[in-house]
Amino acid sequence: MTAPRTPTFPSRLPKVGTTIFSVMSALAVEHDAVNLGQGFPDFDCDPALVDAVTHAMQAGHNQYPPMPGAPALRQAMAAKMQALYGLACDPDSEITVTAGATQAILTAILAVVQPGDEVIVLEPCYDSYVPNIELAGGVPVRVPLTPGSFRPDFDRIAAAITPRTRALLINSPHNPSGTVWSAADMQRLQALLAPTDIVLISDEVYEHMVFDGQAHQSVARFPGLAARAFIISSFGKTYHVTGWKVGTVVAPAALTAEFRKVHQFNVFTVNTPVQHALARYMADPAPYVELAAFYQRKRDLFREGLSTTRFRLLPGEGTYFQCVEISNLAVAERDLPEGDFCQWLTKEIGVAAIPLSAFYGDGFDQKVVRFCFAKKDETLREALKRLARL
Repeated sequence: MTAPRTPTFPSRLPKVGTTIFSVMSALAVEHDAVNLGQGFPDFDCDPALVDAVTHAMQAGHNQYPPMPGAPALRQAMAAKMQALYGLACDPDSEITVTAGATQAILTAILAVVQPGDEVIVLEPCYDSYVPNIELAGGVPVRVPLTPGSFRPDFDRIAAAITPRTRALLINSPHNPSGTVWSAADMQRLQALLAPTDIVLISDEVYEHMVFDGQAHQSVARFPGLAARAFIISSFGKTYHVTGWKVGTVVAPAALTAEFRKVHQFNVFTVNTPVQHALARYMADPAPYVELAAFYQRKRDLFREGLSTTRFRLLPGEGTYFQCVEISNLAVAERDLPEGDFCQWLTKEIGVAAIPLSAFYGDGFDQKVVRFCFAKKDETLREALKRLARL
């Protein structure tokens, strides 16, 4: 009798293994470390939002919604885009509800990228971007942000553009660095792309986490960018419900039509009662309007605690991440590669962080690691107590 056989075949993503986030979170559990690695809150969302989901289920919203998303939620998003960014968009033809921002990014790439097309990514970047491009048969073109400041280098971006460039992927506020693009940055990008047919994919999941009185410069504010862009938002990040995996994509009707062709076959539609709950909850803008102040207080608490250590704090303009340089620490482990340092920090100090090198294709090592401060105050204080040893 022939033994059961599992087929073998070439991997679509031969370079991809378990993500650094999963590795560090597992290590944190194993060593009872404070997990400031993976980017999710350790506190609950507003109970009113949970109640709204219950209300939606009890009201009978338990079957498929329309493929683009529940009309009430798309209408609420259109009102928000108009109020915050001055962008008038049609909820029927220009807004799609997605199963989180990661699915939105993959779907946008699959919709516009043909085999052999080039897609520019700005490193360091979120780890799904490049595999998404490769799944579409595209060619990732990596352009580094300026080391240290992580600001866009428009001369290098311009030099990377070729006749084969199909899309450019940007992210502000930026994960992992916390850098926020300015209006001048967006205006320069608008001028750079104006004579091209390059599609812009704008990852704006941290849009409501911009600090020190700055305004989020959404692509939606700039007509020359909005006309060529998929603008991606995340309810999970905004409302402390990352496990719900619901986001939105705003794009011109022609781009949305192509997006939905893919969306209907890789997801079709998204959790119905959650969509209705979010639409109801969005009637009050205070939770997202006040989010920057909420996270700025946590950022300031965390930065104040780190200032007593030998970590060198990098600017934290937005997101819920804080990057630090490790070169000045008074321990020999400061000379380790970032990834090895983070493993040591988790095992021996009891705090998990993420190496910035994990966000570069070539593992570029700057002696910088990233902490997440989307945590309860007591969690942050416990982490700071442990880090004070350094």
